[in-house]
Amino acid sequence: MKQLTIVLLFTFLTTLSDALPAIATSSGERTGTLRKIADSGTIVLGYHESTIPFTYITSDGKVMGYSYDIALKIADAVKRELKLPKLQIKQVPFTTQTRFPIIQNGTVDITCGATTNTTERQKIVAFSNTIFIAGSRLMARKNSGIRDFPDLAGKNVVTFAASTSEKMLRKMNSEKNSRINIISTFDRGTRPLAVLQAEQADAFMMDDILLYATIRDAWRPDEWIVTGTPQSYEAYGCVMRRDDPVFKKVVDQEIARIMKSGEAETLYRKWLMSPIPPKGVNLGFPMSEAMTRLFKNPNDKPFE
Repeated sequence: MKQLTIVLLFTFLTTLSDALPAIATSSGERTGTLRKIADSGTIVLGYHESTIPFTYITSDGKVMGYSYDIALKIADAVKRELKLPKLQIKQVPFTTQTRFPIIQNGTVDITCGATTNTTERQKIVAFSNTIFIAGSRLMARKNSGIRDFPDLAGKNVVTFAASTSEKMLRKMNSEKNSRINIISTFDRGTRPLAVLQAEQADAFMMDDILLYATIRDAWRPDEWIVTGTPQSYEAYGCVMRRDDPVFKKVVDQEIARIMKSGEAETLYRKWLMSPIPPKGVNLGFPMSEAMTRLFKNPNDKPFE
């Protein structure tokens, strides 16, 4: 009898020991961002108002885009993780200048747009698995004579302030003495396309897919080309607060799931190879080899 009691006690303690990590994990999941979402019953998604086809807002106030659709998938994953069928979604706009502060101060939980993951930026925020890969190139008039970056010597080049393109242009001036006159614009101020069309700049440097989208908005699209050898490759990722590995794991697992299931490819065709609202424009941007590889092997690695 005594021996049987010892055996039963040992079995109970073993079972309890095996269960404790699971209990601790379950409790640990309700920390950080997940705890904030669970307590409020709301996930706050940040979006950019004018980054077609990634996130943008239509005249009737509807937020949409390739990256925003991915953000909605992530919201669904959080809903499943927290078992909150009535999870609410709150939308908060951001600009190039505010995209990191609103993450750091807790205004939003996650932003999915066209933000490049870099090792430098990882010091202030966390990035998800990559959702898109772009190359930094140039938009110029067909008759400008600009075909590649060496042609920019002494020219005026417009780009967004605080962008990786602005950083690269400054690097060209300091390391190669390219003598490029850099015109930096802000999201809510004068936009690069307006500067180009007013002939105040000779070229616009930015990620290639954003340049293709910009051409579609030009007065006379046929006058423009996207040109130049990519100066870098940009790994776009969703942005979250640092030091919250539990939330990042939920986000990364969902991005990997939609990539391996084929859902991400469907989203790609919807936003980059089909007519999109509000004007029904088709960017006609075929999937690159880099994107094909990414969908097969999701990862959160930056290119720099």
